[in-house]
Amino acid sequence: MDGALTTEHKEDGSLRRRKTEDEGEDQIGSKLSKTESTGLESCLDEPVELRSVHEVIRYGASSLPAKHYDPDTTEPISSGLQSLEELLSWKRSEANPFNVATVPLANREPSLASTPHRTLVSHDMMGGYLDDRFLQGAESEAPYVFYHWQYIDVFNYFSHNMVTIPPAVWTNAAHRHGVIVLGTFITEWTDGGKMCEVFLKEEESYRAVADRLVQIVHCYGFDGWLINIENPLGETAVKNTPLFLRYLTDQMHERVPGSMVLWYDSVLENGQLKWQNELNPSNRVFFSACDGIFTNYNWTEQSLERMKAYSAAQGRLADIFVGVDVFARGEVVGGKLETNKALEMIRKHDFSTAIFAPGWVYESIPDKTDFRKEQDRFWSLLSDFLYVHRPSSPLPFVSSFCQGAGTSLYWRGQREVDRSWFNLDAQELQPLYYKETLEGEGWLRTQGCPEDAWSGGSSLLVEGVLPSMLSKVCARIFSLQVPLSSRVFVSLIYKPSPGVTVSLELKTADATLCTHRGVQDIPTSSVEPAALTEDHQLVRQFSQSCGQWNPDGWTVRCSQLELQGCTLRDVCVSVQRDGGDKDTPFKCRVGEIMILDAESLSVPPLPVQSVCIYDVVWLRGASKLHLNATLRWRYPAQLVRHFLVYWRRLRGPDPRIPSGKLALIGRAYCPLFRVTELTVPEPPGLLELVVEPVSREGFRVPESQWGRRSLSYTEERTDQS
Repeated sequence: MDGALTTEHKEDGSLRRRKTEDEGEDQIGSKLSKTESTGLESCLDEPVELRSVHEVIRYGASSLPAKHYDPDTTEPISSGLQSLEELLSWKRSEANPFNVATVPLANREPSLASTPHRTLVSHDMMGGYLDDRFLQGAESEAPYVFYHWQYIDVFNYFSHNMVTIPPAVWTNAAHRHGVIVLGTFITEWTDGGKMCEVFLKEEESYRAVADRLVQIVHCYGFDGWLINIENPLGETAVKNTPLFLRYLTDQMHERVPGSMVLWYDSVLENGQLKWQNELNPSNRVFFSACDGIFTNYNWTEQSLERMKAYSAAQGRLADIFVGVDVFARGEVVGGKLETNKALEMIRKHDFSTAIFAPGWVYESIPDKTDFRKEQDRFWSLLSDFLYVHRPSSPLPFVSSFCQGAGTSLYWRGQREVDRSWFNLDAQELQPLYYKETLEGEGWLRTQGCPEDAWSGGSSLLVEGVLPSMLSKVCARIFSLQVPLSSRVFVSLIYKPSPGVTVSLELKTADATLCTHRGVQDIPTSSVEPAALTEDHQLVRQFSQSCGQWNPDGWTVRCSQLELQGCTLRDVCVSVQRDGGDKDTPFKCRVGEIMILDAESLSVPPLPVQSVCIYDVVWLRGASKLHLNATLRWRYPAQLVRHFLVYWRRLRGPDPRIPSGKLALIGRAYCPLFRVTELTVPEPPGLLELVVEPVSREGFRVPESQWGRRSLSYTEERTDQS
């Protein structure tokens, strides 16, 4: 870009942004709203009639912090903290609003507390903060994505920044599946040792660090920390380390319910840096001061046997996460495509596990287009030693199987954006991915399919061979524990191959049996909902809510169930041969499954309220003027799948030119969006920014209830221009 411009910014109603000092900055329990200025609060509370913002463009440098916004495009980005000074000076008022996770932790069974053998994934890939640092997504041909959430309990985002704050896209994706997220606090080498001697010298100093770590978690919405001290400690520092851990853990539990603090096996109680590869008397003091230990990777079966017999481990085996380095560096059990051997041994001795750097699968393959196939293979090898966790949040249950990336972005079977993209905020509830051998020559497989989609970047491909001795096969694609209402509406959108009939089969159980925690083998009943005709009242309501669409080869099948006191346990895709008795190859792309309380079809949508425009930066490049601005509005985020953000020209330099049509800028996944590099007419001009909510069910809101804000702008010429 040739240059950045600043603006004098006025809202109708004499709104001006004002910076205010945080009150009670050291109080850990302060609310997130302190990241917003008083001016922004005023904007959100303005009467709806005051819709106009005026900008006077002046040349100058952007005032947006480079650690939160890309200096060239002003795109919001995620980053860590590099130094002790940066950590201790951290303020909520200077936090990155785009890196605040917006998805609450979903319910699942078994819960983390009731899982005896837990699984942690530590995501360490090429230093971290790659494409995932772009908090509104990035163009990426073949990005790394993780989607086997049903197998894991804890996700740790790891980098070598002193304080690694997970990008919100990861926290949102994990929380959607009921997985907690840990950041990383690491000190290492000589500089790390010096840092530890400073902050661990006394109670006041280590409490100050712990308080800031708690505030960061509370602000950004993740769930705890992996503490990794990889440098020797002096006598005073090592004596204070367990006190630091205990204070941090207690404060985390008080301020962030369900949080976790783990210690990495590194330093001994005498201050020596010496990895033990187990819990033993040399590192017990740290384990006792927090929620658990993540052991180093060079253990043996004898290590596991010693740990299981060790007194400090009794009653806390689930808190011992035995580390497995997927890269298989050093003398280790398993690793790479033999990681299952390590898990088998760990589970044999009743421990939890920490799988470090499963991104090896991505890094090790030369052709990244093979990534999905290789990742599915890797996790299928581990699946015998992992729990399948069942989402248990109430209806609606909706998934279009989007993995958070694609070669195109689809909406209702049509390409909305025709380029490769990556945004984990778009990832929807993920199904079970597996391959199963059937009788004879038969087989069945489920996998993500980026070649076609109903919504997002991928559909679910159910394929295989139906053997001659079977007339139908059922592919279990979700294991759930979702309470059902008395009248349920079911929608299945799919593309089948010729020669087979596709339908949904739901397995339900008596809800009273599902209240007993830990009960896995609950008797179920199978039901195949009968399709409703187009003139059925529910189908008409559904079609009216969806608006006009062109399925373009997709079949939309709507059904109704009437039940009493039932819980949904499994969702299966049934594939039945149309005729004959020969082996029948089949493929079916499943675009979306939706299970709703039928009463929700008649609930009126809510309007978008209080659209604000702020943090405006103008960039001029290639003789064009580009608008960059933050939009924020009010709308219950839990009710939407996403928002569509548009713009149109209301008036340009030539008043004879009529207003333009709405043009899509992008999708937002919470009531906050950064407009970047939007080419607009030369000043003076008037444009409108528009926000359309799309409900979780995919229903569009009437245009009269969209949010709008107009922006007029003029340029003030100066001698420097």
